[in-house]
Amino acid sequence: MAGVLGLASGQGASLNQDLIDKLKAGDTKATIGPLSKKLENIGLEKEKITEIIKKTNELLETIKSFDLFVSGGISAFDQKVANTTGDSVLFNAINEKQLSVGINNIEVKELATRDVYNSKNISSNPTSTKMTSGTLNIKINGNDYTFNSADKTYTQFAKEINAKEDLSASMEEVKDGVYKLVIKSAKTGVSNKLDISGTLSTSSELSINNVQPATNSLIKINNIDYSRSSNKITIEGGLKITAVQLGISTISIEKDTTKIAPSLEKFVEKYNELVTLVDDELYSGKSNINDKASLRSMLESIKDKLFSTYGKDDKLSIFNFGFDLNKSGFLVLDKDKLDTAINDKFDDLKSLFLGVAEKEGLGTQLKTIIDNMDSFSGILTNYQNSMDSRESELEKDKEKAIESLDNRYKLLSLQFSAYGVMINQFEAAFAGLKLTISQSTARN
Repeated sequence: MAGVLGLASGQGASLNQDLIDKLKAGDTKATIGPLSKKLENIGLEKEKITEIIKKTNELLETIKSFDLFVSGGISAFDQKVANTTGDSVLFNAINEKQLSVGINNIEVKELATRDVYNSKNISSNPTSTKMTSGTLNIKINGNDYTFNSADKTYTQFAKEINAKEDLSASMEEVKDGVYKLVIKSAKTGVSNKLDISGTLSTSSELSINNVQPATNSLIKINNIDYSRSSNKITIEGGLKITAVQLGISTISIEKDTTKIAPSLEKFVEKYNELVTLVDDELYSGKSNINDKASLRSMLESIKDKLFSTYGKDDKLSIFNFGFDLNKSGFLVLDKDKLDTAINDKFDDLKSLFLGVAEKEGLGTQLKTIIDNMDSFSGILTNYQNSMDSRESELEKDKEKAIESLDNRYKLLSLQFSAYGVMINQFEAAFAGLKLTISQSTARN
């Protein structure tokens, strides 16, 4: 005979946690599963967008040296190289961009020197021996100083002179245990000549003598004589020359175009890599990219600048200088044609990429738009923000769904428990009735 409610004896036990877990697993797959899958897809989407941003920034790095407003002011077209002969001078550039191309012939005939005086030999210890009372007067470049030696050691006296900005003084050990007071002008040149007088200048204690007179430098540059108080001269184009010894030197400044072709080859490589990466997402049915329109817009912005015309009359394009598109739509570069353009059409190539402030070139405009893509309000930044927002909303939806599911099955667990007790009670009562019926049938 079937059990009450269609259950055989002890069927209340079948309403257990195992059944609840199976039911919950099915509901979880149906409700939480899709949300988890969407979150997983956003994770993959983020990885791909991060890869695209990285590749875009790599492209940006290749075009930076072709920007009119390049950081540091030295574009690929403003590079200079210097070749030198001789060792009479050192040189550097205040602004490499302004350096004048050409050869500079330099002859150093005389170096600028400081005015130098020293005293007679002093055999006593300068840090402990007191000087006799006297004065030393020093005139230099309009300044008139008087120094008194009363109650001072030689070292203290020298320090007092050295404290003046336009003077230099020290006690120097010229032999073991033998010292001289050395007084110098702080700067070179005749204008810094020292005029020394006073009782100490001719005293038997010091007897000050001029051992090196102040002189100006005499340097001939490109057949022009320069006489300066300094050994440093800055000439046309900001070339800073420092004379270090007598002799003849040459400095040849030339354009350095060796980095242009390799940089443009790198640009082509990174452009094609970006196109491949983006196209794979735009035309793949398995792509996790949600907003393909933004990627398409980004790539079209780059292509629009790349394939436009530039220059004063808008007649210059990359296709005039060895660039082309192959059958697959990728950018290719004929290095021989580019090298010819660098040598024969340098100014046109520079105009194409740099332009001028009033009419910016390809490199300048392209650098700006790529830079802006990853800026505060740029396409790629907005895309990242959109993904973060979608991910946050999905996580909230998933948390709510999990909470709702947990609450539902907590209630179902309580209901199952109550049903199980009721079923067991009915089955116990039915078992008693069944026993009574069996006993009654047996007696009859």
